[in-house]
Amino acid sequence: MKRPDAIQSPRSSRSGVGFWVVAIVFTTAMAFTTVPTPLWSLYAQRDGLSSLTITIVFAVYALAVALSLFLVGHLSDWHGRRRVLIPALTLEILAAVVFLVWPSLSGLLLARVLSGLGVGAVTATATAWLSELRGGQVRRAQMVATGANLGGLGLGALISGALAQWAGRALVVPFLVFLVALVLAWVGILTAPETRRRASELPRYRPQRISVPARSRGRFFAAALGAGITFSVFGLLTSLAPDFLAGTLHRPSHALAGAVSFTAFATAALTQTLTASRTTQQLLIAAIPTLIAGLGLLTIAVWLPSPSFGVFLAGDFVVGAGSGLMFKGAIATVAEISAPEYRAEALAGLFLAAYLGLAGPVIGLGALTQVASTRVSLLVFAGLLGLGILAATPALLGRRGSHSSSQPQPTST
Repeated sequence: MKRPDAIQSPRSSRSGVGFWVVAIVFTTAMAFTTVPTPLWSLYAQRDGLSSLTITIVFAVYALAVALSLFLVGHLSDWHGRRRVLIPALTLEILAAVVFLVWPSLSGLLLARVLSGLGVGAVTATATAWLSELRGGQVRRAQMVATGANLGGLGLGALISGALAQWAGRALVVPFLVFLVALVLAWVGILTAPETRRRASELPRYRPQRISVPARSRGRFFAAALGAGITFSVFGLLTSLAPDFLAGTLHRPSHALAGAVSFTAFATAALTQTLTASRTTQQLLIAAIPTLIAGLGLLTIAVWLPSPSFGVFLAGDFVVGAGSGLMFKGAIATVAEISAPEYRAEALAGLFLAAYLGLAGPVIGLGALTQVASTRVSLLVFAGLLGLGILAATPALLGRRGSHSSSQPQPTST
């Protein structure tokens, strides 16, 4: 029986156009979040910001995303997709305005918080909306959602870096361009057909629940560790990598900084798409050595007698591929070991671990650069992540848990 708040997605040209409108809006919103990536070194030079300060500005975004995911990410199921996506995009627009009119440290912190709160709601809502607009073609919708998410993150840094390098007014033009893009996205989303009516009787509000499968806790926490490590790598490439390029590798180009970030995200998205038919075990078996090799190459690049950008770029490709495989394998692991009725809540726990990984370790790396050289800091960071991967390996590759026999136990409500 169809739920009273669901709308049968019509197989019409309007539904097809709406699907791509939502995909473009999703891509635009995600791209905006990485616009500052190639600009951090400029803020640091202008205001004398340390690496630690930059990572804190970066980390408040990750914490805001996590907060948004668990406070409002599920509300579009109750209120409708558009009713949640419109205010989420409005927050992104406000963030762009703050970047333009208040470019001091306080403004940067506020803009990153607004951006994180908006993108948490966008991620959950747009992913669900794409699945419903595509009807029964779930795999196609998931591929497009992955491309919009990771591809958008890469595109934002690439476009911002190019604009900063060649358009002049590097701290203004990228945000102006994306402000216009976000306003157009806000208008465009009004044309997409709604797939979920507002519930006639709204349930009592509660945050997104988090559950851990009781009999598969080892595999769950190993998958959570893998997701956290993956996002730690992404955090490195979008916060401190431009500083490594400009300082240690003597490559100060803003366009190059954006391209390095784009390469990692694009490789991750492409790898996930190319491995759509692989089993969870196959994904993880490939992910573990690939991710460790990528971290090793990034470290070797700055430890060579003459630091090598070529080796760093190779590490960027490899670590992007490994991250894509690891995150996809982590999601598949949690989906396998969770009872269907609790799967969303278990995945919520995985995403919480991922965004904690995006914030915490990168702050630690930023703090370490205050007392040690870049080379030593990156060596310690990569070494700890590598040890974390190895520690999670036995549980990740162990016997598959049976979700039919595991009773999830909520860790929070």
